[in-house]
Amino acid sequence: MSETTSRRVVVRVPSGPEAVETVDVPVAEPGPGEIRVKIAAAAVNPVDLGVAGGVFHRLGMVHQPDWTGLGWDFAGTVEATGPGVELSADTRVAGFLDGFDRDHGSHAEHILVLAANVAVVPDGVDLAAAATVPLNATAAAQVVDLLGDVPSQARRLLVTGAAGAVGAHAAVLAQDRGWQVTGLARAADEQFVRSLGVDFATDLGQGWDAVADAGALQEPALRAVRDGGRFVGVQPAARLPEERGITVEVIFARPDGPLLAGLLARVAAGELPARVHAVVPLDKAADAYRAMAEGGVRGRIVLVP
Repeated sequence: MSETTSRRVVVRVPSGPEAVETVDVPVAEPGPGEIRVKIAAAAVNPVDLGVAGGVFHRLGMVHQPDWTGLGWDFAGTVEATGPGVELSADTRVAGFLDGFDRDHGSHAEHILVLAANVAVVPDGVDLAAAATVPLNATAAAQVVDLLGDVPSQARRLLVTGAAGAVGAHAAVLAQDRGWQVTGLARAADEQFVRSLGVDFATDLGQGWDAVADAGALQEPALRAVRDGGRFVGVQPAARLPEERGITVEVIFARPDGPLLAGLLARVAAGELPARVHAVVPLDKAADAYRAMAEGGVRGRIVLVP
């Protein structure tokens, strides 16, 4: 990279990991309320595979003329600030980008972002670990908010995908609201799921008061909810219809700097997991996407410029 250009991972014609490439773009200056972050680490999430594969283009949610930027989560240091920003240079921050229709993403060397959407990374939390937190923990917190307070005598919550990034956070956070949580995962993940302080299951079962469907099982998970129960999904483009009196909600994670600050503090305290599966150079992004697509990843693959 020269002093005036920055690398960015994009797709021009989305068709999966093979379409992932790196381009050089000018380094931009932050506007009012913005900061430029020099990225130290950026996590690869399942949603990134969807963007690279064209899922959201086909749904009419992306309309970029040249290329679509990849990546949501990031952690790094403040390099420049715009008017009205109180953060100082070299402050360690983490956050995630909003929305699908953009020509830039966090899989890059630099990024412009609203200062209000980031949080300072606590001392003692590695930036690679911090990069795995923003999107997934924020989504989990918003799932738990949609579940709401526990009704009297109706406390049994099943979290699907409990060994995954969103599910693991949701399993921990839901306990704060009084839910009796069971985590659904493969048998090989039992030790990890139980380490979250919850019960464990390998099949959906029936009659749950609520299901937080972090594993995106959709209809089968909805069928596991009792009549009049609650269901929260994680696929905003595929919201399930309500049935049998079940309240159906779906999250679309939005950046929230103060919320993320609290979540990162809990990571620093060892109360929330921040798992790095592997660290991969930014130039090898396509390899990271292929590994993610093959499955079996626990934690997040993290790209490092």
